[in-house]
Amino acid sequence: MIQYIDTHCHLDGEEFAEDHDLVVERAKAAGVAKIFIPAIDLKSCQTVMDTCNRYFGYCYPMLGLHPEEVRSDWREQLVEIRSLITHHSSLIISIGEVGLDFYWSREFEQEQILAFEEQVRWSVETRLPLMIHCRKAQNEMISILKRYKDDLPGGVFHCFTGNEIEARELLQFENFVLGIGGVFTFKKSHLPEVLPAVVPLDRIVFETDAPYMAPVPHRGKRNEPAFVLEVLRRLAEAYDVSQEEVARITTANVHRVFKKL
Repeated sequence: MIQYIDTHCHLDGEEFAEDHDLVVERAKAAGVAKIFIPAIDLKSCQTVMDTCNRYFGYCYPMLGLHPEEVRSDWREQLVEIRSLITHHSSLIISIGEVGLDFYWSREFEQEQILAFEEQVRWSVETRLPLMIHCRKAQNEMISILKRYKDDLPGGVFHCFTGNEIEARELLQFENFVLGIGGVFTFKKSHLPEVLPAVVPLDRIVFETDAPYMAPVPHRGKRNEPAFVLEVLRRLAEAYDVSQEEVARITTANVHRVFKKL
């Protein structure tokens, strides 16, 4: 069986509360070797840790403050989250999900920037890679990352959906990879043309972002890790290589970035 990794799944969310075990069983049956679970705020740090303890050795925790969760209490949340990262240092594989998101609102723009940079510094200090969420803020994100470019251990640009120019901008960060999920399979997606043109396979990892953005033919349903296989199949077609080769390369990429596995 082909084996591959889902590097971004919100398995701790309420959407999976009724059938955690079945979702994990289906993931394993579909070839998913590991699942990485990101926190989005202080409260979810606990649900992430609980879920990863429940599936110890299969699910792996990432802790951080998501940009859409940055509010007036962001400093207090960061203090607590940083403490948890220290306390669970042997288990945490990444700082995430962190980043910038100006899609809906710029109300907390400066707070997001400060919170993101603080967590970038954590990555440098702990040598844990970053799981970065960025929407309508690539210029601001790159500006921050450039300040730490020589010191960053690496990470994932989660849910990449950009064009060739944006891809090249991100690839300048040598230890980072692009997270590719269900959007790749959408009818109107330009990714099947963009990625093979500028992104080598050794700079790609798979993700679901489940329960969101299920790939075709499951679009509109709750996403889950087993559906990674649909993205893998489509990516193999776009790069004109075997599914086994895609699985092998992307899995090696994961181990290169997430060194604690």
